[in-house]
Amino acid sequence: IAIDYSARDAILGAAARVAATARAMSPGEWMLTRESFAAFLGEAMHAREPAPDVDLLVRTGAEQRLSDFLLWECAYAELAFSAKMWPDYTPADLAAALVEFRGRERRFGRLGSAAAG
Repeated sequence: IAIDYSARDAILGAAARVAATARAMSPGEWMLTRESFAAFLGEAMHAREPAPDVDLLVRTGAEQRLSDFLLWECAYAELAFSAKMWPDYTPADLAAALVEFRGRERRFGRLGSAAAG
């Protein structure tokens, strides 16, 4: 659970650390990759390691937006929406969301099996 989290602030902080690192190194000494940026992002979140990618994001309260929440980590997340407010969301609701999630085809940006044929 993340509370009072701003992905934009975390990404901005990571970008500032990337810039400082790049200035301190000679050209060609270091290359920015998704993995290395994720490490900088982990530092921006004050985490020891980068957060893993999110597989399923459950949004409660009838909202259907990310609201600046884990934008980098949710790039390929499956989304589930519930009209219930968080205090009313039950383990049974989560179980139902997980059943739905398991039935989805996760393509991670690739074409689906129906579109590929």
